[in-house]
Amino acid sequence: MKIKLLLSALTFGLTTAALAQEAAPLQISGSVDTYFKYDFSKTGNIKTSFANEQNSVSLGMIDLALKKTTGKASFVGELSFGPRGQAQSIPNAAGVYDETENSFNIQNLYINYAFSDKFSMTAGYMGTFIGYEVISPAANFNYSTSYLFTNGPFQNAGVKATYAFSDKVSLMAGLFNDWNAYQDFNGVSHVGAQLMVSPVEGWTAYLNFLSGYSAGAAGTGTIYDLTTAYQVTDKFKLGLNAADYHVSGGNGGYTGVALYPQYMVTPAVGLGLRGEYFTYNIPSVPNPSVTSITFSANLKAGGLTFIPEVRFDNDKDFSQSFVKSNLTPTKSASQFSLAAVYAF
Repeated sequence: MKIKLLLSALTFGLTTAALAQEAAPLQISGSVDTYFKYDFSKTGNIKTSFANEQNSVSLGMIDLALKKTTGKASFVGELSFGPRGQAQSIPNAAGVYDETENSFNIQNLYINYAFSDKFSMTAGYMGTFIGYEVISPAANFNYSTSYLFTNGPFQNAGVKATYAFSDKVSLMAGLFNDWNAYQDFNGVSHVGAQLMVSPVEGWTAYLNFLSGYSAGAAGTGTIYDLTTAYQVTDKFKLGLNAADYHVSGGNGGYTGVALYPQYMVTPAVGLGLRGEYFTYNIPSVPNPSVTSITFSANLKAGGLTFIPEVRFDNDKDFSQSFVKSNLTPTKSASQFSLAAVYAF
Protein backbone atom coordinates (compact mmCIF):
# COMPACT_ATOMS: atom_id res chain seq x y z
CA MET A 1 0.00 0.00 0.00
CA LYS A 2 2.81 2.36 0.93
CA ILE A 3 4.57 1.59 -2.35
CA LYS A 4 1.38 2.38 -4.29
CA LEU A 5 0.98 5.66 -2.42
CA LEU A 6 4.61 6.52 -3.05
CA LEU A 7 4.28 5.73 -6.76
CA SER A 8 1.07 7.74 -6.97
CA ALA A 9 2.70 10.69 -5.25
CA LEU A 10 5.74 10.46 -7.55
CA THR A 11 3.53 10.25 -10.66
CA PHE A 12 1.46 13.22 -9.47
CA GLY A 13 4.63 15.22 -8.81
CA LEU A 14 6.13 14.48 -12.22
CA THR A 15 2.83 15.26 -13.96
CA THR A 16 2.47 18.52 -12.05
CA ALA A 17 6.05 19.50 -12.90
CA ALA A 18 5.50 18.71 -16.57
CA LEU A 19 2.26 20.69 -16.65
CA ALA A 20 3.94 23.58 -14.85
CA GLN A 21 6.73 23.49 -17.41
CA GLU A 22 4.24 23.51 -20.29
CA ALA A 23 2.26 26.32 -18.62
CA ALA A 24 5.21 28.72 -18.45
CA PRO A 25 3.75 32.07 -19.53
CA LEU A 26 4.46 33.61 -22.92
CA GLN A 27 6.21 36.94 -22.38
CA ILE A 28 5.11 39.84 -24.58
CA SER A 29 7.02 43.11 -24.72
CA GLY A 30 7.75 45.90 -27.15
CA SER A 31 7.48 49.60 -27.83
CA VAL A 32 5.76 52.27 -29.93
CA ASP A 33 7.37 55.58 -30.90
CA THR A 34 6.65 58.77 -32.81
CA TYR A 35 8.59 62.03 -33.19
CA PHE A 36 8.86 65.56 -34.56
CA LYS A 37 12.15 66.78 -36.05
CA TYR A 38 13.21 70.21 -37.25
CA ASP A 39 16.52 70.91 -39.00
CA PHE A 40 17.72 74.49 -38.52
CA SER A 41 18.73 74.64 -42.21
CA LYS A 42 15.14 73.72 -43.10
CA THR A 43 16.22 70.54 -44.87
CA GLY A 44 16.82 66.99 -43.68
CA ASN A 45 20.59 67.09 -43.16
CA ILE A 46 21.61 64.51 -40.55
CA LYS A 47 20.80 61.06 -41.87
CA THR A 48 21.88 58.41 -39.36
CA SER A 49 19.53 55.46 -39.92
CA PHE A 50 16.28 56.87 -38.48
CA ALA A 51 14.35 60.12 -37.93
CA ASN A 52 15.32 61.78 -41.19
CA GLU A 53 12.10 63.66 -41.99
CA GLN A 54 12.17 67.45 -41.79
CA ASN A 55 9.54 69.60 -40.02
CA SER A 56 7.19 66.64 -39.74
CA VAL A 57 5.34 64.64 -37.11
CA SER A 58 6.52 61.20 -38.17
CA LEU A 59 6.25 57.56 -37.24
CA GLY A 60 8.96 55.45 -35.70
CA MET A 61 7.73 51.87 -35.41
CA ILE A 62 5.75 49.41 -33.38
CA ASP A 63 8.03 46.70 -32.02
CA LEU A 64 6.55 43.42 -30.77
CA ALA A 65 8.63 40.73 -29.06
CA LEU A 66 7.57 37.25 -27.91
CA LYS A 67 9.61 35.08 -25.56
CA LYS A 68 8.95 31.71 -23.98
CA THR A 69 11.03 29.32 -21.91
CA THR A 70 10.27 25.64 -21.38
CA GLY A 71 12.83 23.81 -19.32
CA LYS A 72 16.25 24.48 -20.80
CA ALA A 73 14.90 25.62 -24.18
CA SER A 74 13.69 29.09 -25.09
CA PHE A 75 12.85 31.16 -28.15
CA VAL A 76 12.62 34.85 -29.01
CA GLY A 77 10.66 36.26 -31.93
CA GLU A 78 10.57 40.02 -32.55
CA LEU A 79 8.97 41.98 -35.40
CA SER A 80 8.87 45.70 -36.13
CA PHE A 81 6.38 47.58 -38.31
CA GLY A 82 6.96 51.11 -39.54
CA PRO A 83 9.71 53.27 -41.05
CA ARG A 84 12.24 52.80 -38.22
CA GLY A 85 12.08 49.04 -38.64
CA GLN A 86 11.73 49.11 -42.41
CA ALA A 87 14.93 51.17 -42.74
CA GLN A 88 16.84 47.96 -42.08
CA SER A 89 17.10 46.17 -45.39
CA ILE A 90 18.14 42.73 -46.57
CA PRO A 91 20.60 42.31 -49.47
CA ASN A 92 19.43 40.41 -52.53
CA ALA A 93 21.50 37.95 -54.57
CA ALA A 94 23.47 40.81 -56.11
CA GLY A 95 24.34 42.22 -52.68
CA VAL A 96 22.02 45.23 -53.21
CA TYR A 97 19.90 46.55 -50.32
CA ASP A 98 16.24 47.30 -51.06
CA GLU A 99 14.43 49.17 -48.28
CA THR A 100 11.04 48.94 -50.06
CA GLU A 101 10.67 45.14 -50.12
CA ASN A 102 8.77 44.72 -46.84
CA SER A 103 6.52 46.77 -44.55
CA PHE A 104 8.01 44.91 -41.58
CA ASN A 105 11.41 43.77 -40.38
CA ILE A 106 12.47 40.73 -38.38
CA GLN A 107 14.50 41.99 -35.44
CA ASN A 108 15.09 38.67 -33.70
CA LEU A 109 14.13 35.09 -34.46
CA TYR A 110 16.24 32.58 -32.58
CA ILE A 111 16.23 29.50 -30.36
CA ASN A 112 18.42 28.98 -27.32
CA TYR A 113 19.26 25.84 -25.34
CA ALA A 114 21.00 25.99 -21.96
CA PHE A 115 22.99 22.78 -21.55
CA SER A 116 24.00 23.92 -18.07
CA ASP A 117 24.09 27.05 -15.92
CA LYS A 118 27.36 27.95 -17.64
CA PHE A 119 27.04 26.76 -21.25
CA SER A 120 24.36 27.58 -23.83
CA MET A 121 23.95 27.68 -27.61
CA THR A 122 21.83 29.97 -29.76
CA ALA A 123 20.85 29.68 -33.43
CA GLY A 124 18.83 32.00 -35.66
CA TYR A 125 18.64 35.71 -36.46
CA MET A 126 19.84 37.90 -33.62
CA GLY A 127 20.34 41.56 -32.82
CA THR A 128 24.04 42.24 -33.28
CA PHE A 129 26.48 41.94 -30.42
CA ILE A 130 28.50 44.82 -31.91
CA GLY A 131 28.10 48.35 -30.59
CA TYR A 132 26.45 50.38 -27.82
CA GLU A 133 23.15 51.46 -29.40
CA VAL A 134 20.32 49.21 -30.62
CA ILE A 135 17.40 49.49 -33.03
CA SER A 136 14.62 49.79 -30.45
CA PRO A 137 14.37 53.40 -29.20
CA ALA A 138 13.14 52.13 -25.83
CA ALA A 139 16.63 50.76 -25.08
CA ASN A 140 18.58 53.91 -26.08
CA PHE A 141 18.94 57.13 -24.10
CA ASN A 142 19.28 59.27 -27.26
CA TYR A 143 16.57 59.10 -29.91
CA SER A 144 18.80 59.80 -32.91
CA THR A 145 21.54 57.26 -33.52
CA SER A 146 25.31 57.49 -33.83
CA TYR A 147 27.45 57.10 -36.92
CA LEU A 148 28.96 54.02 -35.28
CA PHE A 149 25.50 52.47 -35.08
CA THR A 150 24.52 53.43 -38.62
CA ASN A 151 27.67 52.04 -40.23
CA GLY A 152 27.90 48.86 -38.16
CA PRO A 153 25.83 45.67 -38.32
CA PHE A 154 22.20 45.64 -37.15
CA GLN A 155 21.73 41.87 -36.94
CA ASN A 156 23.75 38.68 -37.21
CA ALA A 157 22.23 35.40 -38.37
CA GLY A 158 24.14 32.32 -37.31
CA VAL A 159 24.92 29.95 -34.49
CA LYS A 160 26.87 30.85 -31.37
CA ALA A 161 28.01 29.22 -28.13
CA THR A 162 28.41 31.07 -24.83
CA TYR A 163 30.32 29.88 -21.76
CA ALA A 164 30.17 31.73 -18.46
CA PHE A 165 33.36 31.13 -16.48
CA SER A 166 31.84 33.13 -13.63
CA ASP A 167 29.50 36.07 -13.04
CA LYS A 168 32.38 38.32 -14.06
CA VAL A 169 33.72 36.62 -17.21
CA SER A 170 32.04 34.94 -20.19
CA LEU A 171 33.05 34.12 -23.75
CA MET A 172 30.90 33.82 -26.89
CA ALA A 173 32.07 32.45 -30.27
CA GLY A 174 30.05 31.79 -33.40
CA LEU A 175 29.67 31.45 -37.17
CA PHE A 176 27.48 34.02 -38.92
CA ASN A 177 26.09 35.15 -42.27
CA ASP A 178 26.99 38.49 -43.82
CA TRP A 179 25.74 41.56 -41.91
CA ASN A 180 21.94 41.90 -41.59
CA ALA A 181 21.25 38.89 -43.83
CA TYR A 182 18.99 36.10 -42.60
CA GLN A 183 19.73 34.44 -45.94
CA ASP A 184 23.34 34.73 -47.11
CA PHE A 185 23.70 34.01 -50.82
CA ASN A 186 27.45 33.66 -50.32
CA GLY A 187 27.08 31.06 -47.55
CA VAL A 188 28.10 31.32 -43.92
CA SER A 189 30.88 33.87 -44.26
CA HIS A 190 31.76 35.40 -40.89
CA VAL A 191 33.33 34.35 -37.60
CA GLY A 192 32.69 36.36 -34.45
CA ALA A 193 33.47 36.41 -30.74
CA GLN A 194 32.67 38.42 -27.62
CA LEU A 195 34.51 38.52 -24.31
CA MET A 196 32.48 39.93 -21.42
CA VAL A 197 34.25 41.08 -18.27
CA SER A 198 32.77 42.76 -15.20
CA PRO A 199 35.76 43.79 -13.06
CA VAL A 200 33.77 45.55 -10.34
CA GLU A 201 30.13 45.98 -9.42
CA GLY A 202 28.39 48.31 -11.86
CA TRP A 203 31.05 48.07 -14.58
CA THR A 204 30.69 45.77 -17.60
CA ALA A 205 32.83 45.70 -20.73
CA TYR A 206 32.40 43.77 -23.99
CA LEU A 207 35.31 43.14 -26.36
CA ASN A 208 33.83 42.20 -29.74
CA PHE A 209 35.29 40.79 -32.96
CA LEU A 210 33.63 40.02 -36.32
CA SER A 211 35.36 39.15 -39.59
CA GLY A 212 34.39 37.72 -42.97
CA TYR A 213 33.64 38.32 -46.64
CA SER A 214 31.00 40.96 -47.33
CA ALA A 215 29.31 41.15 -50.73
CA GLY A 216 28.29 44.77 -50.15
CA ALA A 217 31.89 45.79 -49.36
CA ALA A 218 33.38 43.49 -52.05
CA GLY A 219 36.06 42.28 -49.69
CA THR A 220 36.86 40.76 -46.32
CA GLY A 221 35.95 43.10 -43.51
CA THR A 222 37.13 42.90 -39.90
CA ILE A 223 35.68 44.90 -37.03
CA TYR A 224 37.05 45.29 -33.51
CA ASP A 225 34.60 46.84 -31.08
CA LEU A 226 34.67 47.87 -27.41
CA THR A 227 31.38 48.55 -25.63
CA THR A 228 31.42 49.39 -21.95
CA ALA A 229 29.30 51.11 -19.30
CA TYR A 230 30.02 52.00 -15.67
CA GLN A 231 27.34 52.95 -13.16
CA VAL A 232 29.58 55.36 -11.25
CA THR A 233 26.89 56.34 -8.73
CA ASP A 234 23.17 55.72 -8.37
CA LYS A 235 22.59 58.76 -10.56
CA PHE A 236 25.60 58.95 -12.88
CA LYS A 237 26.39 56.45 -15.65
CA LEU A 238 29.23 56.62 -18.17
CA GLY A 239 29.23 54.62 -21.41
CA LEU A 240 31.80 54.23 -24.18
CA ASN A 241 31.80 52.69 -27.66
CA ALA A 242 34.93 52.47 -29.81
CA ALA A 243 35.26 50.54 -33.06
CA ASP A 244 37.64 50.01 -35.96
CA TYR A 245 36.45 48.42 -39.22
CA HIS A 246 38.65 47.79 -42.26
CA VAL A 247 37.90 46.06 -45.56
CA SER A 248 40.65 44.28 -47.48
CA GLY A 249 42.06 46.00 -50.54
CA GLY A 250 41.28 49.45 -49.18
CA ASN A 251 37.59 49.08 -50.08
CA GLY A 252 36.27 51.01 -47.11
CA GLY A 253 35.77 50.96 -43.39
CA TYR A 254 35.68 53.38 -40.48
CA THR A 255 37.09 54.23 -37.06
CA GLY A 256 35.09 55.93 -34.35
CA VAL A 257 34.56 56.57 -30.66
CA ALA A 258 31.48 57.76 -28.77
CA LEU A 259 31.15 58.78 -25.11
CA TYR A 260 27.82 58.60 -23.23
CA PRO A 261 27.63 60.45 -19.88
CA GLN A 262 24.13 60.27 -18.35
CA TYR A 263 22.77 61.75 -15.12
CA MET A 264 19.40 60.97 -13.50
CA VAL A 265 18.25 64.15 -11.76
CA THR A 266 15.26 62.23 -10.37
CA PRO A 267 13.89 58.76 -11.19
CA ALA A 268 11.67 60.49 -13.77
CA VAL A 269 14.13 63.02 -15.23
CA GLY A 270 17.44 62.17 -16.88
CA LEU A 271 19.98 64.22 -18.82
CA GLY A 272 22.50 62.76 -21.25
CA LEU A 273 25.10 63.66 -23.83
CA ARG A 274 26.61 61.72 -26.71
CA GLY A 275 29.91 62.99 -28.03
CA GLU A 276 31.17 61.19 -31.12
CA TYR A 277 34.17 61.37 -33.43
CA PHE A 278 33.89 59.26 -36.58
CA THR A 279 36.31 58.84 -39.50
CA TYR A 280 35.56 57.10 -42.80
CA ASN A 281 38.11 54.99 -44.63
CA ILE A 282 37.27 56.11 -48.16
CA PRO A 283 40.08 55.91 -50.75
CA SER A 284 38.79 58.88 -52.77
CA VAL A 285 38.65 61.22 -49.75
CA PRO A 286 41.60 61.56 -47.34
CA ASN A 287 40.33 60.74 -43.82
CA PRO A 288 36.83 62.30 -44.01
CA SER A 289 35.57 62.74 -40.45
CA VAL A 290 32.49 63.89 -38.55
CA THR A 291 32.20 65.26 -35.03
CA SER A 292 28.77 65.08 -33.40
CA ILE A 293 27.39 66.36 -30.08
CA THR A 294 23.88 65.30 -29.00
CA PHE A 295 22.09 66.59 -25.87
CA SER A 296 19.05 64.57 -24.77
CA ALA A 297 16.64 64.51 -21.86
CA ASN A 298 14.50 61.58 -20.76
CA LEU A 299 11.22 62.58 -19.11
CA LYS A 300 9.43 59.47 -17.83
CA ALA A 301 5.82 58.84 -16.85
CA GLY A 302 5.12 55.14 -16.39
CA GLY A 303 5.92 53.35 -19.64
CA LEU A 304 6.07 56.63 -21.58
CA THR A 305 9.32 58.54 -22.17
CA PHE A 306 9.53 61.97 -23.81
CA ILE A 307 12.93 62.65 -25.40
CA PRO A 308 13.64 66.28 -26.31
CA GLU A 309 16.97 66.41 -28.15
CA VAL A 310 19.33 68.91 -29.78
CA ARG A 311 22.12 67.70 -32.07
CA PHE A 312 25.11 69.47 -33.69
CA ASP A 313 27.24 67.75 -36.37
CA ASN A 314 30.39 69.14 -37.98
CA ASP A 315 31.89 67.63 -41.13
CA LYS A 316 35.16 69.29 -42.14
CA ASP A 317 35.45 67.30 -45.40
CA PHE A 318 31.88 67.72 -46.70
CA SER A 319 31.55 63.91 -46.85
CA GLN A 320 28.04 64.00 -45.35
CA SER A 321 26.66 66.43 -47.96
CA PHE A 322 25.20 68.88 -45.42
CA VAL A 323 23.51 71.86 -47.06
CA LYS A 324 22.20 75.28 -46.06
CA SER A 325 18.61 76.36 -46.58
CA ASN A 326 19.56 77.54 -50.11
CA LEU A 327 21.04 74.03 -50.75
CA THR A 328 24.66 75.23 -50.96
CA PRO A 329 27.18 72.90 -49.23
CA THR A 330 28.09 73.50 -45.60
CA LYS A 331 30.31 71.81 -43.05
CA SER A 332 27.81 71.82 -40.17
CA ALA A 333 24.25 70.78 -39.43
CA SER A 334 21.99 71.08 -36.40
CA GLN A 335 18.54 69.82 -35.50
CA PHE A 336 15.93 69.62 -32.76
CA SER A 337 13.67 66.65 -32.19
CA LEU A 338 10.99 65.61 -29.71
CA ALA A 339 10.16 61.93 -29.50
CA ALA A 340 7.57 59.98 -27.53
CA VAL A 341 8.46 56.35 -26.80
CA TYR A 342 6.10 53.97 -24.99
CA ALA A 343 7.57 50.68 -23.79
CA PHE A 344 5.49 47.76 -22.56
